[in-house]
Amino acid sequence: MTDNRQDLLDLIKHGTDEILLEDTLRQKLALNRPLRIKAGFDPTAPDLHLGHTVLLNKLRQFQDFGHDVIFLIGDFTGRIGDPSGKSATRKPLTEDDVARNAQTYQEQVFQILDAERTRVVFNSEWLDQLGAAGLIQLAARHTVARMLERDDFAKRYKSGQPIAIHELIYPLIQGYDSVALHADVELGGTDQKFNLLVGRQLQEAYGQPPQVVITLPILEGLDGVQKMSKSLGNYIAIADAPAEMFGKIMSVSDDLMWRYFELLSRRDLAEIQGLKQAVVEGMNPRDVKFELGIELVARFHGQEKARQARDDFIARFQRGALPEDILETHLSVAPGSVVPIANVLKQAGLVSSTSEALRLIAQGAVRVDGERIEDPKLSLAAESQHIYQVGKRRIARVRLSTLGDS
Repeated sequence: MTDNRQDLLDLIKHGTDEILLEDTLRQKLALNRPLRIKAGFDPTAPDLHLGHTVLLNKLRQFQDFGHDVIFLIGDFTGRIGDPSGKSATRKPLTEDDVARNAQTYQEQVFQILDAERTRVVFNSEWLDQLGAAGLIQLAARHTVARMLERDDFAKRYKSGQPIAIHELIYPLIQGYDSVALHADVELGGTDQKFNLLVGRQLQEAYGQPPQVVITLPILEGLDGVQKMSKSLGNYIAIADAPAEMFGKIMSVSDDLMWRYFELLSRRDLAEIQGLKQAVVEGMNPRDVKFELGIELVARFHGQEKARQARDDFIARFQRGALPEDILETHLSVAPGSVVPIANVLKQAGLVSSTSEALRLIAQGAVRVDGERIEDPKLSLAAESQHIYQVGKRRIARVRLSTLGDS
């Protein structure tokens, strides 16, 4: 564990949305013992997805700093259904559903967490024993008015939508998990803030030091609108095959790509900012997205399979109505440079001049890897290879190689 606690705190803060309370976390980090870091996952669907890894990566960071991580599987709460962010009552899962999904979680989570330093627990261990009397005593430590302060409950109450009693109980029993585990810190998505704060309040009610709450951003799904969720079908599972994972990453919008870089990539912020600037200066966003796809696929499947997934993706775009004797061209460029697409088309012999290239781009007659190009200022990076098509008949596979590369 690092001796410089301010540096440690800064590293922990990186990528988080909020820490409640930061001073308390600083005090806990000053204790001469590993902290108990808790995060709960209701096994609502088989397969963990990249949205889960935002939180899991932060847990792994705590592990690397020498703290104890508790991976809590909410097999009890999963049978109730977390109402967070829902506009209607959520259907509970069956015991068989929960057990099956929980097993999958355990098989997948150690692709990120260190198995030897992770304590896996199920909240049914203590919640099954709570009983009716214990649940009533727990409920007595909170009020309906306080519960209705939660945004989703308040909206549903105001609009006359039903709120089932079991939904009001959910935050209490999730909070009780922190009491049972004597948690020092609990992590969760921003949509879990209310539930995590209930855990703090219950710990105080039971005479325990209240946990620090750390919320992390919610990763948007492939649609770029709603949070990543298997139930919404907008997810990338960490168990997806390499080609499938790479293809899904390539399907995200250019704007959403940066959100994925910030929340999922292990590149530092300066490097990500450098990539953004390169795109502003004309680099093709697709080339940047290739880098993201390779990094994320390699994390779960290895570098070799990641590169193969990229090559397979490019090959799929090159299939179809392309001639077998397609022209192949290598253009030499300076290392680290980018080349305007009009220059690429001219040097590859696909147009007679850059002015013709610009005119054809404006007419929508130019495609790169099957995608119509609309930006005449688009530039391509060194060490990239694409299929360029002008009209129906002028087609070439062009590789931009750095000087001296054959």
